[in-house]
Amino acid sequence: MPAMRLDKLLSEATVFTRSKLKQMIKSGRVTVNGAVITSPEHKLEPENARVCVDGAPVEYSRFHYFMLNKPAGLLSATDDRKQKTVIDLFPPELRPRLFPVGRLDKDTIGLLLVTDDGDFAHRVISPRSEIVKTYRAVTAEPVNDGDISAFSRGIVLADGTKCLPAGLEKCPDGSCLVHVMEGKYHQVKRMLASRGKPVIELKRLQIGGLKLDETLAEGEFRQLIEDELCSVIKK
Repeated sequence: MPAMRLDKLLSEATVFTRSKLKQMIKSGRVTVNGAVITSPEHKLEPENARVCVDGAPVEYSRFHYFMLNKPAGLLSATDDRKQKTVIDLFPPELRPRLFPVGRLDKDTIGLLLVTDDGDFAHRVISPRSEIVKTYRAVTAEPVNDGDISAFSRGIVLADGTKCLPAGLEKCPDGSCLVHVMEGKYHQVKRMLASRGKPVIELKRLQIGGLKLDETLAEGEFRQLIEDELCSVIKK
């Protein structure tokens, strides 16, 4: 890997803005291989350098993986001329590279992965990977055993679209959990609506083995650690 500027490396490895990072470097908060570096233009080879900010090591990676607690009102898209997207929540330096993994409807909240790794995104989205996505839905009427059985066989939507068999669970509070392995347009809402159970609220809780970090407020995000990343695709 070719040498790169210290401020560029940190901007790709952290969520700080480039201007903030320059301030941090110039104030002596960054070390490279144990030596304080105060020049943002300092060149280094990422694979051979130990970079620390305030004494904490910074792990540089070619790709970025974020968990976002998506709020309502934002599009799951990279950009839109008229409406704000989930990418607008991220620092400007990261936005050109990032994209959401799949999508949540504008009014759906909860777990959304955001990355710049296309291969990873494709693997998560593809039904062939059999990665289960779990949602909690509040419906106009509670689901029943007949709905659970219909989901297990595979729902056929009004336009003839056949959905793969899915899981449906009743919750004590009257809501339900939906487990699907695909992401057709408005799929969870359409599946429940086909059973006469229109959705009032919908939140994604889990992708594969990765659960939404409930300490994240809506609109907040954080980077995934390696174990969490592996849990997404591990069967």
